[in-house]
Amino acid sequence: MSNQTLVTEFILQGFSEHPEYRMLLFSCFLSLYSIALMGNALIVLAITFNPGLHTPMYFFLFNLASMDIICTSSIMPKALEGLVSEESAISYGGCMAQLYFLTWTASSELLLLTVMAYDRYAAICHPLHYSTMMGKAFCSVLATSVWGLCAFNTAIHTGLMMRLDFCGPNVITHFFCEVPPLLLLSCSSTYVNSIMIVLADAFYGLVNFLMTVVSYGFIISSILKMRTVEGRRKAFSTCSSHLIVVCMYYTAVFYAYISPVSSYSAEKSKLAGVLYTMLSPTLNPLIYTLRNKEVKAALRRLLPFCKS
Repeated sequence: MSNQTLVTEFILQGFSEHPEYRMLLFSCFLSLYSIALMGNALIVLAITFNPGLHTPMYFFLFNLASMDIICTSSIMPKALEGLVSEESAISYGGCMAQLYFLTWTASSELLLLTVMAYDRYAAICHPLHYSTMMGKAFCSVLATSVWGLCAFNTAIHTGLMMRLDFCGPNVITHFFCEVPPLLLLSCSSTYVNSIMIVLADAFYGLVNFLMTVVSYGFIISSILKMRTVEGRRKAFSTCSSHLIVVCMYYTAVFYAYISPVSSYSAEKSKLAGVLYTMLSPTLNPLIYTLRNKEVKAALRRLLPFCKS
């Protein structure tokens, strides 16, 4: 290693292999980023300043919107810069910081979606005990645990990444710093990193997914047992938005990460990255507000000039 120069900055390849689409992609990404920021910020403000939305479901939605803001803001400014410049360089420290915040919020969102599924299970399957099962203190503990556990887990993965040596090519085949392409650039052993990635995939991808599926299994069973059509419709409407978000997010994450590093595909990873870092944060506010009368009413009070 004494004769090799360690990398001090990386080059984000981005979408440089398709220069003819650069301005189109810039316009699309800027639009998605603007909508995501505005939509999630409005949800945060509406829930904060409306006492009627200070319930467990909206408390978790507040956390989801906050995660989406951090997630998309950690990568979009650099991605947009790369689309308007010939070469997008990012310092080693900046790359590690981007990796940390992106992984933290992405993993937190997976865990939070499981918590939100449990909340819907408690509301539909145990309506009489819902206030007891989902008290303010318990909800606060759940949210704090999600943020804290994922921050600790991400610190481990980022620390393991920082112990690696990068002394060869420094071009990351992505539009942001991501674990798989970084591991492929390392000139030191990535065995420990790979083991930890498998464990993280098993927990965040499989265990959380199965817990969400079990929760919705009980929810659907309870809905089908309801005697009235109106009761079934109302119960389904309270969890349909969350179910749509779960399906969309898990599809993108499974597509991107549930595969060995050795089978990494740059094109596949870029597509999945667009889905869960831009499209998902953009659609989440629309899904939750367009299908929710309480949130729309809160937004009207927040923005009196908004009639619909």
